[in-house]
Amino acid sequence: MRSDDYTRRVILVYWLPAALWAALVLAASSDLFSSKHSGDFIGEIIIRIVGHRLPPRQFNIIHFLIRKSAHLAEYFILGALLFRAARGGREGWRGRWAGVAVALAGTVAAIDEGHQLFVPSRMGSAWDVMIDVSGAAIAQAAARFRIGVAGSRCLGVSRVPPRRDRETPRPRNRDRNPQ
Repeated sequence: MRSDDYTRRVILVYWLPAALWAALVLAASSDLFSSKHSGDFIGEIIIRIVGHRLPPRQFNIIHFLIRKSAHLAEYFILGALLFRAARGGREGWRGRWAGVAVALAGTVAAIDEGHQLFVPSRMGSAWDVMIDVSGAAIAQAAARFRIGVAGSRCLGVSRVPPRRDRETPRPRNRDRNPQ
């Protein structure tokens, strides 16, 4: 009975946020978030900031960069949430947890881009899947760095072995070097 309570807690606390974020990401692959709709929205923001419309070439570059940055950011968040879910209540960083997070994020990315193939105003792209997986992988690197730095201070674990004093002689192995 106690393990059932623990399992429910792990699902609610760790996996539910990742699943909800993945659902939000997949919902964004609809017509509402197509390039045309986001272009109108971003164009209005640029007009408010700059005071006029940008020439089409400049606007298209900015629009493209914003859309690809959004891919990177949303999958960075998904990758971080999936790492947290794979880790559960445990501490530290494990490559296995990071691998699970990137693999699941890649699966969501492939489903997302595959769905876009069936939405008339969207088009799926393998490049977008690569950007998405990169965002999830960057989240793993950030987690590794953050946990490694915090772990060395908070847990009393040193990431670098202590330096031996050069004046202290190392013990000799008498079997190897007979005298």
